[in-house]
Amino acid sequence: VQVAESGGGLVQAGGSLRLSCAGSGFRLDDYNIGWFRQAPGKEREGVSSISVSDGTTHYSDSVLGRFTISSEYAKNTVYLQMDSLKTEDTAVYYCAALDKIPGRRLTERLEDWYLEAWGQGTLVTVSS
Repeated sequence: VQVAESGGGLVQAGGSLRLSCAGSGFRLDDYNIGWFRQAPGKEREGVSSISVSDGTTHYSDSVLGRFTISSEYAKNTVYLQMDSLKTEDTAVYYCAALDKIPGRRLTERLEDWYLEAWGQGTLVTVSS
């Protein structure tokens, strides 16, 4: 099971970026997929998650209404559309394949996730 992120870059505040998470070695609905980020000097933070099998999505309060997670099953890829970016969104963004745990509800909280695999990350820098 492997995932690889792409799409990061430098953008001005208020701008947009779309991150991609390409999965290999598994089908997209074998796992839930999550995005988390780590800003310099800060703890890792769950950003969003998606259950590809039933389409449910979750967002942290800090990105709700600005970020949109989606999937393209044919390409085995999950996207994170980031709009109205703020300087505080600057971080390395990671995607992860999350184990499905019977009886446990998927959330946007990193501490609730069981990470099967994650990528090297992609840097997003938002300038003022």
